[in-house]
Amino acid sequence: MDPVEKLLIDRCKSGDRASFDTLIRNYEKRVYNLAYRLSGSYDDANDISVDAFLRVYTAIKLFRGDSHFSTWLFRIVTNVYLDRRKRQKNKQHLSLEEYIELEENSVSRQIEDPAPTPEEATQSKARTDLLQSAISSLPDYQRTMVILFHTEGLTYEEIAEVMQLPIGTVKSRLNRARLVLREKLSPIKELL
Repeated sequence: MDPVEKLLIDRCKSGDRASFDTLIRNYEKRVYNLAYRLSGSYDDANDISVDAFLRVYTAIKLFRGDSHFSTWLFRIVTNVYLDRRKRQKNKQHLSLEEYIELEENSVSRQIEDPAPTPEEATQSKARTDLLQSAISSLPDYQRTMVILFHTEGLTYEEIAEVMQLPIGTVKSRLNRARLVLREKLSPIKELL
C-alpha cells in the first residue's frame, strides 16, 4: 500500500475529516465511473457514489489493510449498487424525456469544426449504446465482473476480493460473461 495513502487512512480512522476529504478526492472519479458503468445512469451513479462514500466514512475504522484500499472501496461501491438494484427491481420508472419533442433547426456553419460530424458522433454513440446495452443485459454478477476487469483494470485476484469469490469462480464467470457478450453482439458485429 502506498505510504501516503496509508497515512491518510490512519488519520481518517482517528477522525481527521481533512484526510477523509483528500481520500475522497483521490478516488471520486474512479468511484463515479464505476458506479456509472454499473448503473448506466448519471443520477444513479451520483447517488451510488455518495452512498458508497458515506459507508466508507462510517466503516473506515474497520478497514484492516489486508487488501488495497481501492479493492475495499470498489467492494463497497458494488454492494451499494447491488443493494439499490434489489430495492428498485419491483419499481417501474417512466422517463419524462421520452415525451419531449424538439423542433429541428438548421444553422449554417461559419467555421470548420474538427470534431466528429453528427453522423460519426451518432454512429459512435450507437456503438457505445449497443455495447452498454449488451453489458447491462448481463446478470448483475457478470456485469460487475466485466466492468471491474475491462473498465477498472482490476486483476482476477482483486475481483475475487471485491466479489468475495474464489479466483477460479471469477475466471469462469468472467469467461462465461464474455461468451454471452460475444453471442449477443455477433448479429450486430458490423456496427461495432
